[in-house]
Amino acid sequence: MGLFTRRAQDTTDAATAVATLDVDPALAALTGDYVIDASHSSIGFTVRHAMVTNVRGAFADHEGTLHLDGADPSRSTASIDVKIASVDTGIGDRDGHLRSGDFFDTETFPLMTFRSTEAEQLGGDKYRITGELTIKAVTRPLSIDLEFGGSATDVYGNERVGFEGSAEILRSDWGLTWNAALETGGVMVSDKVKLTFDISAIKQA
Repeated sequence: MGLFTRRAQDTTDAATAVATLDVDPALAALTGDYVIDASHSSIGFTVRHAMVTNVRGAFADHEGTLHLDGADPSRSTASIDVKIASVDTGIGDRDGHLRSGDFFDTETFPLMTFRSTEAEQLGGDKYRITGELTIKAVTRPLSIDLEFGGSATDVYGNERVGFEGSAEILRSDWGLTWNAALETGGVMVSDKVKLTFDISAIKQA
């Protein structure tokens, strides 16, 4: 069940059809401002290592807000701030290298940010949100494909919504270019990185 669906209707002159919103009242009631619940959310990444396997990691410290519009998806927005020093791949030395000047240089550039500029429904529960991703003072466009996971009231009375999404980037586009050549050919770390988002957000009064 999508946040909104569209139904084609004939115009009064019957010459063309126009798309009008047919909004489920229950879903329209989700319209409002939300705060991301970091303790029940995850922002992660997957990158190819040594050409043969994947390394996965996540950023434990992040915060953000959403505005959902159940009648007009183009009015929905998202804002996310990630503290890059919270990167965790399960290996301390590797995490330290990621925080260093070879990669994120977290002392100089502590935050990764995303600010949405556009939102659209792709069909059913699938959406795309486009915005600007900033890493190391480089800002470039990013589109994130999302699936609406539903809504619920938790045991504390909080109204929650959930989204799951992903995007692929080339890290070199944000100045993350460190690498090492392998004796067998190829490089230590792939340029392509998959970003993943599992978001639980709480509606504000």
